[in-house]
Amino acid sequence: MRKHAFQPSKKVDSIPEALSIYMNQLVYSERRKGIDIITLSLGESYFEIPMYSFSDIDFVKGYHYSDSMGLPELREQILRYYNDQYGSSVKNIQQIMVSCGSKVIIYMVMQAVLNDGDEVLIHEPAWLSYQEQAKLAGGNPVFIPYHCTIDRFETYFSEKTKLLVLNNPNNPAGWLYTEEELRHICNLCAEKGVYILMDEAYSDFVNSENRFCSLAKVVPDLNGVFVVNSLSKNMGMSGWRVGYVLSSEEQIRNLLKLNQHLITCAPTVLQMYISNYFDEIIRVTIPQVKEAVEKRKRVLEYIDSIGLKHLPGASTFYIFLDLEESGQDIMDFCLYLLFKYGIAVVPGKAYGKSTESFIRIGIGVESEERIHYALDIIKTVMKGKLVDRKYVDDKLKKNGFHRFEEK
Repeated sequence: MRKHAFQPSKKVDSIPEALSIYMNQLVYSERRKGIDIITLSLGESYFEIPMYSFSDIDFVKGYHYSDSMGLPELREQILRYYNDQYGSSVKNIQQIMVSCGSKVIIYMVMQAVLNDGDEVLIHEPAWLSYQEQAKLAGGNPVFIPYHCTIDRFETYFSEKTKLLVLNNPNNPAGWLYTEEELRHICNLCAEKGVYILMDEAYSDFVNSENRFCSLAKVVPDLNGVFVVNSLSKNMGMSGWRVGYVLSSEEQIRNLLKLNQHLITCAPTVLQMYISNYFDEIIRVTIPQVKEAVEKRKRVLEYIDSIGLKHLPGASTFYIFLDLEESGQDIMDFCLYLLFKYGIAVVPGKAYGKSTESFIRIGIGVESEERIHYALDIIKTVMKGKLVDRKYVDDKLKKNGFHRFEEK
């Protein structure tokens, strides 16, 4: 007979589920019942990508392990792309590591630089996994509110600050950090010995009126900085889980140790495929990336026309709507939208403490007609204060769902 209860890790027990994924699990469940859901909760923009032939690839080789740093030929492609597209001056492929998506790389960066109790500064709105990964790596997340300007960042630094995390372009606001702002941030962090982790996953989702500036251009030697990107967004290949990081050779060597112990290597056959067709894929996806940004612009014009508020921004395929004047619980608001009207969005609390009155919508997978319809419903529910918590609880219970548990 067992005398003691099994106890989970305190670290894991202290973090919640990923709220955006929780919402999408509800979406998948509703869809399995044949219910049509207007899905504004997905972090993707669907592209039309041809299926290129595998006949030019050594498929048998793809069954086996490959270089833990990533295939050299793929890293050469990434080096060329960053230098040509973003004006960086990455010298060699020893400054690039490929792994299984940018998510695990961000976690490895935190493991590589943090000691227990070190503080991680995160500028809101921020992708929801930054703070939880920081906790799992022994760090203490400290949040910079979304309305705080770059010139006031210094007030949030302390003797314990070890890492600053930024997302450029920003998910979910869609704003860009300018080259001038990045240089200010870099000077501040260099002076204090604070690393910078720059997540550039949406680097190509920028309209012609704005210019994306990579941190790899601002810090040519990449010392003290980690520039993370992936194929998930820019190339529309989120399901393939291939990401990469640019940094100094010394910092890459530290990440490589973690990659060897946690991952071994990114999928060999997918790396070969991407390397073979890198230029062709970019040629097909970049015009679709630009169209997604133009679509975002048109949706924003509609949002303004119906009087909804949002954070300013012109990049990515997300829009961050401000529903503060509704006076309703935003988590209940989102669940009510889903169960009553078949509209899926993500509560703003997923992206920071200062953004609890917001919701994130993604415009990458639905038609503009369906997006307009959803926005009209959102305004109606907000203005009419229609959210019914009992209805939400009954729906959750009836369908065997649990309420999102905050930690």
